[in-house]
Amino acid sequence: MRVLALHADVVVFISRVWQTTATAVRAGEEGFLIDSPVYPDELEAVPAVLEQAGFPVSGVLATHGDWDHLLGRLAFPEASLGLAESTAARLQAQPGQAQGDLRRFDEEHYVHRAGPLGLSGAQTLPVPGHLAIGADRELELHPAPGHTGDGVAIVVPWTGVLICGDYLSPVEIPMIGDSGGSLEAYRETLGRLGTLLDRVKHVIAGHGGVLTATKARALLDEDLDYLEALERDHEGAALPSARRTAQQRRIHAANVARVAR
Repeated sequence: MRVLALHADVVVFISRVWQTTATAVRAGEEGFLIDSPVYPDELEAVPAVLEQAGFPVSGVLATHGDWDHLLGRLAFPEASLGLAESTAARLQAQPGQAQGDLRRFDEEHYVHRAGPLGLSGAQTLPVPGHLAIGADRELELHPAPGHTGDGVAIVVPWTGVLICGDYLSPVEIPMIGDSGGSLEAYRETLGRLGTLLDRVKHVIAGHGGVLTATKARALLDEDLDYLEALERDHEGAALPSARRTAQQRRIHAANVARVAR
């Protein structure tokens, strides 16, 4: 796992698998861990790193309800869990799915965890809206459906950072997921993110790490072009040039199947 001190109040963790990111944000004596790394040793390391850096963690947040973004509770089992209303509704409608997906990943990759993933008692966050942190700061919460039917993008205004979940990834093409994802909603979210890019310096993608706003803007344009081609020509849609790996071709095939339904 890589660790990057992006700002005095922002630390980013990048997992060894899928370059999944987790972001610690603080304001005074309060802080949140947003999303999560994946492997047990990574999750075990996060509290020690943050304690050494002087980062309090009073709660964990998730940008959406895919299992690989929900593991913060394994690192901080006593912390409160904050979820967008859409994510809380998704998890309620799909009880046990995140835990089942995690279990299948662990079985496939021979991963042992000390205990189960607990998601009960989540605090529901209104989106769009704000979340207070510290004495006089707020996180901005913006809707981000499309990859899935739920989701939130988070702006940390005093740091110039946008945490966007599974969008604007330098390593992964747009993925229309099978938990309520849609091409139309994905495009709407990209439009919303485009407006937010005017106000930030850095973007933390859910997979791929930290980007400058300029790089994120270029990815946004590529992703819009891909989605337009996907709708127009399905299988003939060209993948962005830097994201034409075998895995991305598999994601593209899944996108085609969903859009063609």
